[in-house]
Amino acid sequence: MYVNEYRNPDWDRISHLFKIGIFASLLALVGGDMLLGWGTADMSLSGMEQYFSRYLTVSDIRILWSGLLGMTGITLETMCFFGVYRIIASVSDSYAHVYRAGLIGMLAFGSFCHVMCCATIYYHNALYRIDPGITIEETMKFAKYFLIPVSGIFFVFFLVMNIAQIMAFAKGKTPYPKWCFIFTMLIGFADIAAMRLVGNRSWAYALSTGWLSFGSLVTFTGLLINMPKERK
Repeated sequence: MYVNEYRNPDWDRISHLFKIGIFASLLALVGGDMLLGWGTADMSLSGMEQYFSRYLTVSDIRILWSGLLGMTGITLETMCFFGVYRIIASVSDSYAHVYRAGLIGMLAFGSFCHVMCCATIYYHNALYRIDPGITIEETMKFAKYFLIPVSGIFFVFFLVMNIAQIMAFAKGKTPYPKWCFIFTMLIGFADIAAMRLVGNRSWAYALSTGWLSFGSLVTFTGLLINMPKERK
């Protein structure tokens, strides 16, 4: 006879995972993303030249630390989302299975995608020091062959995971109130929108670079604060 081992959630373990997730999200946000994205764009340029110009002041050592800290933080924060899986699995096996599939893909490709972003910036800056005239064309080729494919695969799993979470919470398939569906990584898009309104400022670019980890931070914090009364 099949028995759902998550039917009675271990709230202490879930709470512990969320707390670690908050720490990991901050590590990825500050050490991984903001460290890489801190800079201003040259507004006299246009297109991709303007976009990449904000990274020209990023040193190679900053790129290295961004890759290492981001890889560590993203891997750890993704593992902590198994706390959300336990919550969904306590009520709905079907949504939990879909969520877990997306989560496993996120775990496999999330940190890899971040490292490829760092590699693309390193490649751009190295080419710029050699020949600025070929930098953008060659960087876009590099991104096309290495960054875009892994980013595309990652984004599919990202959508599967977050849509499954939203549907499970919104349909009452968790012990949480239905309105808690707002606590997903997709809330990171609000970070991008808000930082665009700020304009060409180093801290705004840095925060928008970390929209995924910002979304994770809000998710873990929101779900921890609103943990069902039965936990208490």
